[in-house]
Amino acid sequence: MSLETLWLALLGLLLAGYFVLGGYDYGVQMLSPFLGGPPAGEREPERVPEPGTRNAALDAIAPFFLGNEVWLVAFAGVLFGAFPHLEGSLLSGLYPLVVAILAGLVLGNAAVQLRGRSRGARALRLWNALVVFGGALPAVCWGLVVGLLLHGVPRRADGSFHIGPGEVFAPFTLLCGAAAALLFAGHGAAFVALRSEPALAAAARRTGSTLLAAAGAASTLALVLSLFGAGASMTRTATSVVLFALLAAALAAGWWFLGRGRDGLAFSATCAATALPVLLVGAGQYPYLLTASSGAGMTVGEAAADGATLKLLIGFGAVVIPLILVYQAWSWWAFRGRTGLRHTGYF
Repeated sequence: MSLETLWLALLGLLLAGYFVLGGYDYGVQMLSPFLGGPPAGEREPERVPEPGTRNAALDAIAPFFLGNEVWLVAFAGVLFGAFPHLEGSLLSGLYPLVVAILAGLVLGNAAVQLRGRSRGARALRLWNALVVFGGALPAVCWGLVVGLLLHGVPRRADGSFHIGPGEVFAPFTLLCGAAAALLFAGHGAAFVALRSEPALAAAARRTGSTLLAAAGAASTLALVLSLFGAGASMTRTATSVVLFALLAAALAAGWWFLGRGRDGLAFSATCAATALPVLLVGAGQYPYLLTASSGAGMTVGEAAADGATLKLLIGFGAVVIPLILVYQAWSWWAFRGRTGLRHTGYF
C-alpha cells in the first residue's frame, strides 16, 4: 500500500468516525423537542423554572457532545497536511456549504449549552429552535457535499471549481441532502433508545424506525437517478453497487432491530449506515478524490503532498489517532448505561 493510499484510508476513517459520532449529535438535536420533554416521573411545570427545563434526549448525548468534534478537527488536520491540493480545491469550491456547516455547529453547540439557562417559556422555545436548526443544517449540508462529490463537480483547467444553485439544487444532490438528514435523525433516535430510560426509549424506537425507512426510500430514489445517468458517477461500479447494497442492508437492519427492541444491534447498524457514504465517495471513486462533471478529475496522487511530507506526518497519525480512540473508548465506558431519574442533567 502506498503512502497516499494509507493517508486516504486514514482520512476516510476520521470522516466516517465523525459521521458516526457527530451524526447522532445532529440526530438527537433534531429530535430533541419531539422526544425530549422532561424525564419520566418529572411533571412538566406550568411555567418554566430557572434554569430551563431538562431535556431527556439531550441528556443522552451530554457526556459525549463536544468530544465528538475531535474527529472533525483531526479530519481537517489530515486534509490540510496530507492532501493540500485537495483542500485548496475542495474548501474554496464548497465554501458556502462549509460555512453553513460551521455556522450550524456553532449555533447548535451554543444553543444546547445555553438552553438550560433560559428564564422564560419564550426563551426556551427560541433555544429549542436553534438546537434543532444547529443539528439539521450541518446534517443536510453534509448530505449535499456527499451528493456533489458523488455526482461530480464542474472542475476548471486550473483545478478549481465553483458550485452554483444548479449543482446544489439538482434532484440527486437534494435527495442526498434529505437522505443524510433522515439517516442522522434515525441514528440519533437509535442512540436515544440505547441510552434512555424505558418510556423515552420506546418512543425513540418508533420514531427511528420511521426515519430509517424514509432514509432508505430517499437513498433508493438517488440510486434510481444514478441508473438513469442523472446521479452518481462512479469510477468503480461494482464496488459502488456492493457498498450501496451494504447501506441498504444496514438501514434495513436498523429498522428491524429497533422494531424489536434490540437497541444495541440497532445502533450498530445505524453506525454502519452513517459510515458507508464516506466509503462510497472514497472507494467507489478510487483513484479519484474529485470526479469532474466537466474537465479532468483529481487523483489521489495529484491531491497528496510529496512523499517526504507524508512520511513526516506519520508521527502525527501514530500519536493522535490512538489518543482519540483511547479517549473515545474511555468516555463511553465512563458514561455507560442508560440515563434516567437518578441521572443528573448536564445541560
